[in-house]
Amino acid sequence: MKTYSAKPDEVQRSWYVVDASQYRLGRLATEVATRLRGKHKPEYTPHVDTGDYVVVINAEQIQVTGTKTEDKIYRHHTGYPGGVKEIPFWKQNAEHPERIVEDAVRGMLPKNRLGRQMFKKLKVYAGSDHPHQAQQPVQLEL
Repeated sequence: MKTYSAKPDEVQRSWYVVDASQYRLGRLATEVATRLRGKHKPEYTPHVDTGDYVVVINAEQIQVTGTKTEDKIYRHHTGYPGGVKEIPFWKQNAEHPERIVEDAVRGMLPKNRLGRQMFKKLKVYAGSDHPHQAQQPVQLEL
């Protein structure tokens, strides 16, 4: 028996919508990353993007456990000397709540061209409205 290898043009992609207000950040991110990679499908192939599109709504209501609301810090570097910027979780959630989910999911995807291609299939919105109704996304229960 030969091993099946998916071809990029044969992949069937679905659209899913997830309400982030019901889940913890890490639990949500792992499930979303699995859907983006396509590991939930029997035809999963590591070197081909076999994943689905995922729309995450209500990112501003994401939950974290313990004292992460005060203690968790997001860091990035501007590229200039001394250019490390630090933003606490509560401030990031107030200003750009979609970045919290995006950062968590991006960290769980491959760090290469394939991972960047998978990440483009993630759509995150702070509120409950999204412009992807035409794709008829299915409600995803994790």
